[in-house]
Amino acid sequence: MMGRRKMLFLFNMKSGKGMIRGRLGEILDIFVKGGYEVTAHPTQSYKDAQRMTAEYAGEYDVVVCSGGDGTLDEVVSGMMEREERKPIGYIPAGSTNDFGNTLGINRKMEDAAWDIIQGMPFACDIGAFNNDFFVYIAAFGAFTDVSYETKQEVKNVLGHLAYVIEGMRRFPNIKAYQMTIRHEDQEISGKFLYGMITNSDSVGGFKHLSGKNVKLNDGVFEVVLIKEPKTPFDWQSIITSVLTRDIEHNERIITFKTDKLTIESEKEIPWTLDGEFGGKHKKVEIVNRKQAVEILVNDKKVEEEIGMEGISEENTDEIPGNPC
Repeated sequence: MMGRRKMLFLFNMKSGKGMIRGRLGEILDIFVKGGYEVTAHPTQSYKDAQRMTAEYAGEYDVVVCSGGDGTLDEVVSGMMEREERKPIGYIPAGSTNDFGNTLGINRKMEDAAWDIIQGMPFACDIGAFNNDFFVYIAAFGAFTDVSYETKQEVKNVLGHLAYVIEGMRRFPNIKAYQMTIRHEDQEISGKFLYGMITNSDSVGGFKHLSGKNVKLNDGVFEVVLIKEPKTPFDWQSIITSVLTRDIEHNERIITFKTDKLTIESEKEIPWTLDGEFGGKHKKVEIVNRKQAVEILVNDKKVEEEIGMEGISEENTDEIPGNPC
């Protein structure tokens, strides 16, 4: 085992119908064939992956996780707590996997494992949210609690449809929040039904919902704010704009890009960070930490989907199996 690089592999046994159970042996075999000495750790509780990453990442050359976007969020948050950060590999196994879809990560778990071995580090923006972090979305308002309040067992059986069903059940109880949003030299006040600050081309399984030309390494967020509808026509207009991905031409929807913003509300409101509960807040400050974490990706897919600007050339010769 002399000279072999070390990998910490964290995986959520419950994500995506527990699909990793039948593939774990093959995935570990791929990592060993790729030149790694692997320490495998099934997550034991909420935030376990974050704690493991924050405490032990320094002992490894790479940290790989498998699970839903929430599992990835924990690993990235743990890495952001460290001064020395290591590359992260991701094998999606959740119900929606928005971030994995944006990065073009293979849906087949074994292929995703090979991409980690043969891929390249992509320097990705990370969101700082008060004293917390998020990978691809911070959101408030309508339906944002659906992802973390829908039982895992239901997600496993119904997949993405579980979110849709739960969202429809809550439709009659939607409420708006009085808020003030400040970014750069602008201030926006009013009642808002929903808001999301994103760094992803896929949100809730919907592509291009946050706009066009989304880049994960440009140092800015895509912000979408939906004003309180006043009439049935407003409701219909908002729904149509969302379904057709034409949000930029609706007067009830505000969109802009920024690297930093603050949001204040009259009352504490619940936030969602990467599909998990992010606490209740009256004031939040959200800052884009440009290219703060490296994610191992298939370099060809990055070139096709999101461009090569974020590929870290200085590290490409350090990854076993990398042909470059």
